[in-house]
Amino acid sequence: MAQQRIFASTTRQEEPTRWLDVFGLLFVAGVLGLGIWFALAHRHATSGPDISLAPGMLPRYAAYSLGRMFMAYLLSMLFSLGYGTLAARSRRAGPVLLAVLDILQSVPILSFLPVVLLSLSAVLPQAVAVEAASVVLIFTSQAWNITFAWYQAQTTLPGDLREAVAGYRMGAWQRFRTLDLPFAGVSLLWNSIMSWAGGWFFLMAAEMFTVGSRDFRLPGLGSYLQEAAAREDTFAILMGLGTMMVVIVTLDQLVWRPLLAWGERFKLTMVAEDEQPESWFLDLLQAARCMAPVRAVLERVLAPAAEAVDAWLIRRFPPSGESMDVARHDPWAGRLFGVLLFGCVAFGLWKGSGLLLKVAPESWSDIVIGIAATFLRVMAAMTVALAWTLPVGVLIGTNARLAGVLQPVVQIAASIPATALFPVFLMVLVDVTHGLNAAAVLLMLLGTQWYLLFNIIAGASSIPRDLKDTAALIGLSRAQQWRTLILPALFPYIVTGAITASGGAWNASIVSEYVSFGGRTLSATGIGAIIARATAEGDFPLLFAGTLSMIVTVVGFNRLVWRRLYRLAEERFRME
Repeated sequence: MAQQRIFASTTRQEEPTRWLDVFGLLFVAGVLGLGIWFALAHRHATSGPDISLAPGMLPRYAAYSLGRMFMAYLLSMLFSLGYGTLAARSRRAGPVLLAVLDILQSVPILSFLPVVLLSLSAVLPQAVAVEAASVVLIFTSQAWNITFAWYQAQTTLPGDLREAVAGYRMGAWQRFRTLDLPFAGVSLLWNSIMSWAGGWFFLMAAEMFTVGSRDFRLPGLGSYLQEAAAREDTFAILMGLGTMMVVIVTLDQLVWRPLLAWGERFKLTMVAEDEQPESWFLDLLQAARCMAPVRAVLERVLAPAAEAVDAWLIRRFPPSGESMDVARHDPWAGRLFGVLLFGCVAFGLWKGSGLLLKVAPESWSDIVIGIAATFLRVMAAMTVALAWTLPVGVLIGTNARLAGVLQPVVQIAASIPATALFPVFLMVLVDVTHGLNAAAVLLMLLGTQWYLLFNIIAGASSIPRDLKDTAALIGLSRAQQWRTLILPALFPYIVTGAITASGGAWNASIVSEYVSFGGRTLSATGIGAIIARATAEGDFPLLFAGTLSMIVTVVGFNRLVWRRLYRLAEERFRME
């Protein structure tokens, strides 16, 4: 089976020009500079609530954390569907949006949080500001991989299906409901699981954050575990982790596992799999008599309402061309908004340049050395992650019976926040490695390897059964199947996972290169340590310089490596 017969090439889209990256970088720098200036202009002392380590508080803390996670996930999904669709299908806005998305996912989350926190606390009550900032932080740890997965699905839609949609003259809503969403369903489900795992990773930082002398703590599981680690209370750490595992297992069995079993209907294949994913809870819902009233309500109330909404959306979005263009509005309103936005960004750049001038020359040399050290750790973590996630992901994604056993284990392992385990690992690693430099690689790996694994599982489980049967029928060896079917089919998913994993590794450097627990502070050479130290000390000029340096480095690497690989995935490895 020749690779060219499975994956057809597509028309090359126009490569975003370099000036888009420059514009995006200037825009982000201006927004950050404006936020830091606004935060510094409204300094005031703050104090967070006391975090109780009593076991009886854990159910309430778990409910708080789940509420923040759900709000962030809802925002992430809405953002991803709208942004990813426009980026994939708009000839005008697509290149700009893709360049901005590259830059947004390159912004280190934990260095962005103080700007959001201090800016919101200047105009909102502290309780509201801290809650909003917490949701924003979790959102930024969830949204980018879902957006990239949705964009990847939109750009790799089979040509015959797109032609069928055009032939039936479906509108935008009909296409979304009957083609776009079902085709991306498996990838969205697995990336949603990964997004929740990423949200757990940053939950501790989102719920217990300090900037200099200002305390922005929130009650929740993350702050409970952080407080327990700070007090070196082993019993409290075990109770917190146990509660988190109960929540994760419950979500897996009652939410994710049923959705994965139900989502099998959206796989692009002409032959059903011998082993289908199963869910005892889904079977119970479908067979239980107690569900009869629920089904009656669905059939008599919700179904007609959904049909009415569907009919309205069909009328609202009539059949149109393949590409999407931004609707035309009042040109003067658009120009006024553009002038105001340009003025705010220019003011932010001016204030930001003033902050950069305050950075000492020796600090700039430390930043250059730190970027080089962190880059090497990121590459080491990515290499180790790909080495084990590729075979394991293919094994889970192609064997439904094995997936039924390993998938819950993998999800639980991915959802346990590595930040909660850092003190435990550090007690051992620091003594073995005599410092944090080598241990930081493992700590970064714990927080980033799952992005690759879940994307590879999604890609392997999406390979049509008829193609696998054909490969076996013509006698291809296992090595030939990997070369001509498995690796080409996985390539778009590997690129998507690698982009989000590398961004996650850069973000994880902030919590892995500078760690405080039990009254001890450990630091490694790296840009993450510089950003974390500047945040802890309230050194905003150094924080701004370190954050911009990391963004420029990540964006440059994305442009030179990941974006070219993404284009290659669109051109040569589209399933047809």
